[in-house]
Amino acid sequence: MPLKIIFINRFYAPDHSATSQMLTDLAVALAAGGDEVQIVTSRLRYDDAAASLAPHEVSDGVDVHRVRTSAFGRGNLPGRALDYLSFYVAASAKLFRLARPGDVIVAKTDPPLVSVVAGWVARLRGALLVNWLQDLFPEVAAKLGMAPARGVGGRLLRRLRDGSLRRAAANVVLGQRMRGRVAALGVDPTKIAVIPNWADGALLRPVERAGNPRRAEWGLGDRFVVGYSGNMGRVHEVRTVLDAADALRAQADIVFLFIGGGAQKAAVAAAAQERGLSNILFKPYQPRESLGQSLSAADAHLVTLRPELEGLVVPSKFYGVAAVGRPTIFIGDAEGEIGSIVREAQCGVCLRPGDVAGLVSAITTLRDDSASRQRMGDNARRVLDARYDKAIAVAAWRRLLESVTTAT
Repeated sequence: MPLKIIFINRFYAPDHSATSQMLTDLAVALAAGGDEVQIVTSRLRYDDAAASLAPHEVSDGVDVHRVRTSAFGRGNLPGRALDYLSFYVAASAKLFRLARPGDVIVAKTDPPLVSVVAGWVARLRGALLVNWLQDLFPEVAAKLGMAPARGVGGRLLRRLRDGSLRRAAANVVLGQRMRGRVAALGVDPTKIAVIPNWADGALLRPVERAGNPRRAEWGLGDRFVVGYSGNMGRVHEVRTVLDAADALRAQADIVFLFIGGGAQKAAVAAAAQERGLSNILFKPYQPRESLGQSLSAADAHLVTLRPELEGLVVPSKFYGVAAVGRPTIFIGDAEGEIGSIVREAQCGVCLRPGDVAGLVSAITTLRDDSASRQRMGDNARRVLDARYDKAIAVAAWRRLLESVTTAT
């Protein structure tokens, strides 16, 4: 029996942020399977506050409703807070008009605490709430030193958030550590499902060096390219990478390629300029249709996460890297979600933050040992096909959504 599913998240296609891409993949797949799928989102883009997308459209069978919000962007915290607040108000009003008894409302985590307003609407309209947790707020903000997430304010935010998790029909988390964190909040373990993020293995395939137009366009030649693709957020560890680039500046055959944006991009670019690091190149986010080429332009990829944020965030960069068959150099907790995959699948190297010598050694070893590099890349693609392909995730989501509707 077809379901009616309403997703709520601040960004959706054509936005290219990670949460937007995951949501778009799932929404389009569910619609193609016969479900009625609606999106409540903003008219903004993640990296362009000046953008104003169409208020309504039907795209790939998905009914997309874009509400008007403030557009201060991500440059300052007060402006971002106002953007969040205006989205809560406009999106909850739209959601109230769309939802009907028995519908499934799936709330993501951008903006933070959107599960609270989605939960209120679900109760008023007789709908079912499913929370899709990409991170845990306000814990992430507290770890990053943001004062409003601490003390009395932080406790109030957690109480509101915890109530929305406990009352939900289901909560989807990205890994076992996050599952443990959510269960520790008093959420019924039977209402917690682990569905990792993914990559589309049919869309993203390895592209060989010689035939890759991005390598030619960006003048990479035969150099060994260390890639970093996606968001450079506050949760990501970048100092070790900058120090390693500094240590390798004399090796002209090694280049660091940063593709994307985020809160730390300007600081990383400024630090590179200040140090005179001509071995670091910066490129903007790439169109999704050419993502396989841009990811394959690197010979190995960096994925980083500050260890204290394990269980609160899971970097989704890894899945695209695995899809194009490239080794991952993970900087973070080797026992965490991504570190465990890298070690167990033997698809890369794990290092602690601050281990500059280890990173330099890993890069030069991978440069000099093409056989190991190929073996790690092949292992990465195998683990993607076995566990993290889009089709696997979509099937898991279908089972979950069917189970919550039949349980009522």
